[in-house]
Amino acid sequence: MRPTPSASAPLGRPAPRLSPWRFVVVFGSVSLLMDFAYEGARSVTGPLLAHLGASAAVVGVVTGAGEAAALGLRLVSGPLTDRSRRFWAWTIAGYVLTAVSVPVLGLAGILWVACTLVVAERVGKAVRSPAKDTLLSHATAATGRGRGFAVHEAMDQVGALLGPLTVAGILALTGDDYAPALGVLALPGAAAIALLVWLRARVPDPIDYERAAGVPVPVSDVPYSVPPEDVRLPRAFWAYAAFTAATLTGFATFGVLSYHLVTRHLMSAAAVPVLYAAAMAADALAALATGWLYDRFGARVLIVLPLLSAVVPALAFTSTLWIAMAGSLVWGAAVGVQESTLRATVADLVPSGRRATAYGLFAGILGAAALVGGALTGALYDVSVPALVFTVAGIQAAALVLLWSTRAAHTTPGR
Repeated sequence: MRPTPSASAPLGRPAPRLSPWRFVVVFGSVSLLMDFAYEGARSVTGPLLAHLGASAAVVGVVTGAGEAAALGLRLVSGPLTDRSRRFWAWTIAGYVLTAVSVPVLGLAGILWVACTLVVAERVGKAVRSPAKDTLLSHATAATGRGRGFAVHEAMDQVGALLGPLTVAGILALTGDDYAPALGVLALPGAAAIALLVWLRARVPDPIDYERAAGVPVPVSDVPYSVPPEDVRLPRAFWAYAAFTAATLTGFATFGVLSYHLVTRHLMSAAAVPVLYAAAMAADALAALATGWLYDRFGARVLIVLPLLSAVVPALAFTSTLWIAMAGSLVWGAAVGVQESTLRATVADLVPSGRRATAYGLFAGILGAAALVGGALTGALYDVSVPALVFTVAGIQAAALVLLWSTRAAHTTPGR
């Protein structure tokens, strides 16, 4: 394939051999395949750990620690990626770690080994995410930022639906045998790595898309200096970070939700991934809805997140199947808000010169809150479900107060 005019490169370097849109779609296919693998595994993390003897508290700590690793370690991987400039290497390494961890998890017969693999899969996400997003951002400079990232996210969700459904089918056929159910996920994982290596060979330096689109790109890799007046992050950012930490501290992981469904005999392990797939569909719909509403009404739309988070335990930890299923769908909707609109607000609160630093800090805060939230909700579940429901409601009420303080500090979102 000959280089396209929109993907030209400076003299002396080979031009990308794919158009920007093809790059986005192929990268989206990599994410689809990898989501197929790791979301399939995550859909049964709770029942799998319970099968190996874990309590709800252990499930909460492990899944919370996984989310903390996926977010918090980006404080390290992001700067290291920028410093080394080896974006493809970091991306491939992170995907390989995830692709290996998932099928091996199905073979783990010891609880601590399984717990380690659950966290390792999330570490793979932390390793690759800053580099992957940077590579993708170069191509979206030519396709349009919003459209490019939207197509990529939509393809993510296709994998997030197919993986859990596949695992559910195999568990049903094998009588809840996790080894073949997770072992089959090695196939999409291997396909994702092969496609990623192929993509890297075709487009060794995606920054050429950005140059071709006329976006100024510094010749030097040395970071630019930050003006003295921009050194401190705005007060509104810290208030917003406190709100986010509070609402996630009172947010249960799906591992704890699925643990409840299986140990209370409300649902078989084979059926849990189907419910997780439905929750991912709710995730996508909520992300689209709140993203559109945010563009129209600003950060006030985030009031829905503490409300959804407070409703989750009240529904999900009941002994009535259809109510517990509804709670899982509400959980999915809350995750959709977290993964879309929360990050949009950061860009409105922080000047562009400090935005990368703000996103790194924000990821670390999300990770710490996820760890505390998973441990807290799991421990409270072991003690008393009513205590869990009332505690989460109190935390989310405090989160609403913090959201109000964010609005008071920054009432009008940037446009």
